[in-house]
Amino acid sequence: MNILLLGSGGREHAFAWKIVQSPKCTQLFVAPGNAGTAAIATNLSIGVSDFDKIKSAILNHQIDLVVVGPEEPLVKGLVDYLASEESTRSIPVVGPSKLGATLEGSKDFSKRFMQRHQIPTAAYETFDANQLEQGLAYLEKQSLPIVLKADGLAAGKGVLICQTLEEAKDSLKEMLLDQKFGEASAKVVVEEFLTGIELSVFVATDGKSYKILPEAKDYKRIGEGDTGLNTGGMGAVSPVIFADKDFMDKVEEQIVRPTVAGLAAEDIPYKGFLFIGLMNKNGDPYVIEYNVRMGDPETEAVLPRIESDFVDLLWAIATENLKDYELEISPDYATTVVMVSGGYPGSYQKGFVISLPSDEENTTIFHAGTGRNETGDLTNQGGRVLAITGRGKDLRESLQRTFSTVEKISWKDHYYRKDIGQDILKLIK
Repeated sequence: MNILLLGSGGREHAFAWKIVQSPKCTQLFVAPGNAGTAAIATNLSIGVSDFDKIKSAILNHQIDLVVVGPEEPLVKGLVDYLASEESTRSIPVVGPSKLGATLEGSKDFSKRFMQRHQIPTAAYETFDANQLEQGLAYLEKQSLPIVLKADGLAAGKGVLICQTLEEAKDSLKEMLLDQKFGEASAKVVVEEFLTGIELSVFVATDGKSYKILPEAKDYKRIGEGDTGLNTGGMGAVSPVIFADKDFMDKVEEQIVRPTVAGLAAEDIPYKGFLFIGLMNKNGDPYVIEYNVRMGDPETEAVLPRIESDFVDLLWAIATENLKDYELEISPDYATTVVMVSGGYPGSYQKGFVISLPSDEENTTIFHAGTGRNETGDLTNQGGRVLAITGRGKDLRESLQRTFSTVEKISWKDHYYRKDIGQDILKLIK
């Protein structure tokens, strides 16, 4: 079949890499893609939220399956748009409806959904600018630290962990009155701070059935030892040692099953991926957030562990045949280290030529913010530039392969964290 994949990051390169391995894929088009996807597929110069051009591409290239990578077009209603157009309504799409995507598009919506379906999560209240005084009074009664979340999409930057009451009050004012995160913080969720170990659980669902994909742990902060500013993600490890069978059984029983059942009960169309950010608190799972797509860079560690045909999985999701799909997962480890432009997540310079090694055994280099200059050289064009994933029989072997490749890659001012996976290695010891 001809497949159209939307997105331009490391997640989408990982999707493309997995899709083209399937004999079911005749041609793969990626819009807009990056330098990595250009090497294995046909890039189309179309923005992920340009719905009319996406529809034209589907018709022009006789697309049989659409796969949506990032959250933005989902939250804006791409799936509903394609379903409403006579020329595209019969084309299967991997991605939830606009209402389903509100699980990520609105923190308040997702928290209320969890409450309705008795899904364990942190205690919270939501406030808008007209409720600022109530919000400040609420903060005075809470224990510290306290979490403030912009209700809407804020490119991964809308979450603040405040250590003092003064900081929390100032931040709430900045978010509601000064629009610190723009429209995203028109409402703010004030949430109990959960202690424990974070992990990401990924679920494929066709709205009726579900399959739990490999779990992962990601590393969000720019500095080693989880210090400094939050980023889109600096690395990931899969599997996760503290997500044993007992814990994952609780996740399925208390979170995954009621989430999928809740979507069905509320008649919310959902055919796609669900990323559940979790806290393992003394062996019990609590939902931190829902995302309505695969994570990045977790995808680059999760997909290499899926051994069954990936296109079959995508097709089963989009055509509501997931119950018949046999998911096969490798027991091997996959570890991902993200290489970023110097200065990220603040300002950084683009256009530096990247030096890559030749193919490395059991290691894959996924492109994110990359492009080609006028002479055809590979250059950095974004903050997160490359995601390097090594595979091995155990965590130590996969990390050695990952870092061995990372050390052979260079461009001016590049940066990466050298401590990815080291905390889990200590747990294994």
